[in-house]
Amino acid sequence: MDHYAGIDVSLECSSVCIVDASGKIVREGKVASEPEALIDYFGSLRLPVVRIGLEAGPLSQWLYAAMKEADLAVELLETRHVHNAFKAMPVKSDRNDARGIAQLMRLGWFRPVHCKSLAAQELRAMLTARKLVQSKLRDIENSLRGILRGFGLKVGHTTARSFAGRIRELVAGQANLETIAQALLAVHAVLLREFNGFERRVRTMAREHVKARLLMTTPAVGPIVALTYAGAIDDPARFKSSKQTGAHFGLTPKKYQSGNTDVTGRISKIGDAAVREALYQAAHVMLTKPVKGCSELKSWAMRIARRAGMRKAKVALARKLAVVMHRMLADDKPFNPTATATPVAMTA
Repeated sequence: MDHYAGIDVSLECSSVCIVDASGKIVREGKVASEPEALIDYFGSLRLPVVRIGLEAGPLSQWLYAAMKEADLAVELLETRHVHNAFKAMPVKSDRNDARGIAQLMRLGWFRPVHCKSLAAQELRAMLTARKLVQSKLRDIENSLRGILRGFGLKVGHTTARSFAGRIRELVAGQANLETIAQALLAVHAVLLREFNGFERRVRTMAREHVKARLLMTTPAVGPIVALTYAGAIDDPARFKSSKQTGAHFGLTPKKYQSGNTDVTGRISKIGDAAVREALYQAAHVMLTKPVKGCSELKSWAMRIARRAGMRKAKVALARKLAVVMHRMLADDKPFNPTATATPVAMTA
């Protein structure tokens, strides 16, 4: 008889549940959240486990990759799907979650998630670290502006180089404000140095990354957008159609249809928020700046803007860019400015 397993991963120990084809629990236990421990556990069972379920999470990709390499029939499950499946459970615990995942594997009612390659994970980690430092840098600048504004000291427009000098100029002669400014500017200097280091590293990575170089042939797509998109797609072949990328990154409208009710809502915003933000920024630049080589795409989006407004046009263009850029990766061809954009109805 076939058996199915569910693993609820925690930081130290993971709960494991194994059920048979009828749904009866055969084995339960706690195993260290280490690849070797899980592989040894399943190797010692002497049971034909045909599917093992892992909910996607911080440790799951690491465990999944090792278990897959050990020829275990493991599947990585979409967190949102698993969460919705467990809403009917009155008691939530690691043990019950493992049981629920095992039953999902038995029934086949699950949605597998692509486990990104190590290179894609490292790329995403670099971009995440850069964005974190950038956000903290902005927090320091905004905090200093807010503190000084309370004393009638207006910083005004500055650049990265002139910001510190402007702050020192405003607080000169005020001991308490000088102390505050000195401490925050010291933190600001460190963050600015590290952020500039990340900027240089990211641009070097974009020049060396084959897929990113290809994507940067698209107007309004720079190193950050190209690397973000390339890292999220990872393997273009995992999408049967380029059109699926719009829904994958949450850029397609939600739909509710039941009986006589048929409602089309705003975009779903599921999937990778960083990719969605990057694509929207590229669309914003394309529609608001004099960018060359994108007349067809821009004309198509402007027609939507006249009909539905600029915000919806930017969302529609972001979705179109997701489709176009995936096709570029799949075909290994640069952006074609002469290609005609196919009109697509868009409601956001």
